[in-house]
Amino acid sequence: VRTSAPPEGVVRLVASTAKTIDPGLFPEVQLMKDSFRAKLHGAEYVALAASFPGLIALLLACFGILGLVSFAVSQRTKEIGIRMALGAKPSHVLVAVMRQFAFPIAGGLLVGVGGAAALSQILRRLLYGVSNLDPISYLAAMGIFAVTIALAVLLPVRRALRIDPMRTLRYE
Repeated sequence: VRTSAPPEGVVRLVASTAKTIDPGLFPEVQLMKDSFRAKLHGAEYVALAASFPGLIALLLACFGILGLVSFAVSQRTKEIGIRMALGAKPSHVLVAVMRQFAFPIAGGLLVGVGGAAALSQILRRLLYGVSNLDPISYLAAMGIFAVTIALAVLLPVRRALRIDPMRTLRYE
């Protein structure tokens, strides 16, 4: 039923009119916006349930990156000790370590964004309403990745910088 009046006030009138036409009817009258909201509500739960494994995968990837970078920095503990013993500033040591990871990080970001763009093209053909480019999602994913890498580098390097240079020279 289309009306120029507010639709909330017409619901009872439509139900009572249908009942007067045929007393055996038990009409269920709903507003379109309420019906749409009810249908969308189920889809929201499905999307949330599908996001949970993605979150778990993101956490596993972040912990994997943290472990890998920590191992790589621990392998350079002796080098960090030598640099510190020769008078290098902690910021220079940090930049040197960050430079080691710059190429793999940039490569990982390019491959990840390219893969996500390709996958979104496939999903766009299969699912209605999926856009091929969602800049907010891409930027958020790259931001999470960058923060993870920064933390993964800063934590072990900070620990290595706090160790006495003579002790790191004896480290094997």
